[in-house]
Amino acid sequence: MLAYPIWLVRLLAWALKRLLVRLRRPPAFVGLLIESPPPEPPPAPLPRWQRLLGRPPLSVAELRERLGRLGTDARVTGVLLHLRPLALSGAQVEALRDAVASLRAAGKRVICWAPAYNAETYRVAVAADEVLLQPGGDLSPLGLCRPYLFLGEALERVGVRADLIQVSPYKTAGDLVMRRGFTPEAKEMADWLADAAFTETVMAVTDGRNLDPEGARSLVDRSPFTDQQALAEGAVDAVLAEEEVAGRLGAAVVPWESARPRLPRARPPRPGRVVGLIRVQGTIVDGRSRRAPVLPLRLPLLLEDLCGDLTVVEQARALAVDRRVGAVVLWVDSRGGSATASEAIAAALAHLARRKPLVAAMGSVAASGGYYVTTAAQRVFAHPSTITGSIGVLAGKFVAGELLDRLLVGRELVVRGRYAALNHYEHPYAEPERRRMLEQVDRSYQVFVERVAAARGRPTAEILPVAGGRVWCGRQALEHDLVDELGGLDAAVAAARDLAGLPRSAPLVEA
Repeated sequence: MLAYPIWLVRLLAWALKRLLVRLRRPPAFVGLLIESPPPEPPPAPLPRWQRLLGRPPLSVAELRERLGRLGTDARVTGVLLHLRPLALSGAQVEALRDAVASLRAAGKRVICWAPAYNAETYRVAVAADEVLLQPGGDLSPLGLCRPYLFLGEALERVGVRADLIQVSPYKTAGDLVMRRGFTPEAKEMADWLADAAFTETVMAVTDGRNLDPEGARSLVDRSPFTDQQALAEGAVDAVLAEEEVAGRLGAAVVPWESARPRLPRARPPRPGRVVGLIRVQGTIVDGRSRRAPVLPLRLPLLLEDLCGDLTVVEQARALAVDRRVGAVVLWVDSRGGSATASEAIAAALAHLARRKPLVAAMGSVAASGGYYVTTAAQRVFAHPSTITGSIGVLAGKFVAGELLDRLLVGRELVVRGRYAALNHYEHPYAEPERRRMLEQVDRSYQVFVERVAAARGRPTAEILPVAGGRVWCGRQALEHDLVDELGGLDAAVAAARDLAGLPRSAPLVEA
């Protein structure tokens, strides 16, 4: 009952503050610094002790909120994006490009400036009106180079062997520890993913620099460039120091922190139903979710996000009965993990989807179990460069008996039951054990394929040619009808509002 009175007070305060803000002259150009790879949704709240270890980076959602405030203020001419050289995934690049495109669609000029560009930040920059480069800076090679490591021989040398069972040769997640190089199937898949990523770069340069595809491909092939070469080649529009940008624009550039008090805030949303947000982020595990601390370096298994089925199932059940939640968006950024945890999450999400609209949005990667959990959604969105698919199963163990022999470690094994030592590290699978493991893998794969087929409304025979562990980029997944639309979190939230009949102002609220 108090929601509307509180909202009216907030609305009055907003109106008064907006009036005061309108009396202050805003800057013509506002500067925004992007210094860390931005996550698409804001990072989930961290425990207080973890906040002392580092500050979360600016997210794409937060950047969009800032750009939205600038886009709706007719007094603001444009934005200067200061891009640091960042290691961005293809999906992060596309999320930033979408944000730039939205601001330009609002009639604002967007200028990108950087001390140097790598291939990823250059793809972001060419979405702007102008691309500026610092004197002495350079443009890195715009092509694609993806290293693949194979540790099979190295592990064998120290007495360790990976004994893994793949549902098909395309399920290559274990090749890192099993192989000495590419299998034909792995090489085929690496090639089609590389071709797709390279095509996205050429398309970005084509659109951003007003070139035909052949000219854009030639520009990419001729890179890297020094600052003067980049200018001569038309890869950038000007070479100048950041202090000189204001002179080129004919107006001062005010940093966001200084400009913010002079910009109107969005109108407080009217009380009503909201869109819930569930995250499947990190390795999917049995048990509870755990967030890694914000550190410059993430150590696999030790310092990575873990998405537990108990946590997500509880969230899904709570949202299913929450009358305030009109629709739910599932955000997935995961390479998969436990098959049993993925099934538990998918089942809970399917129950949720029977009660209210559920829309999935894929981040940089939604593969294997990360794809599995999206099958409950009515609509699935992916960025063109999202890594997805990998509809398949992998199981096995590391065998370390030889290593222990070399270390002179004595051991004895007492066993009761024919297959009790099935997963023990002492020895590889014997043939009867391998058959039993293959039965489990085949059953898990059958469940996976049937769930995908039911979700996509297709017979299993049509799913098999794009399954078997094959990995796709988002654009390829759309062509194979594994996702419904290309887009990011914003597009998924808009679709969820439409499906639930919610107003555009309905906020997104974390579970």
